[in-house]
Amino acid sequence: LRLLPQQRYLRTEGAQVSALERKRNVLCCLISRILKGEKQLHIDSLVFRVMDACQKGQLGPGVRFLSFCCHSVDVLSCILHLLNQGYLRRQEGRPHVLEY
Repeated sequence: LRLLPQQRYLRTEGAQVSALERKRNVLCCLISRILKGEKQLHIDSLVFRVMDACQKGQLGPGVRFLSFCCHSVDVLSCILHLLNQGYLRRQEGRPHVLEY
């Protein structure tokens, strides 16, 4: 018989996954909110506005994080996720412009 210690890293890994999911959800909501107001926006402008809102702490009503930083890669990943889900679309002939 061999006794193995309890695996504590599984609980930590679950907490990290939960934090990443919350971050993705917040970014997706922010992207959607910005595009709902603008109807269409250049992808670079959208990334800049999302990152600016994150730095200023303007994440939306009821959203409070002690430290919330996002990078352009995070925002672009969320944009691709929303494109794949069908919430956003690219304009025909101008794929750099996104529509809600």
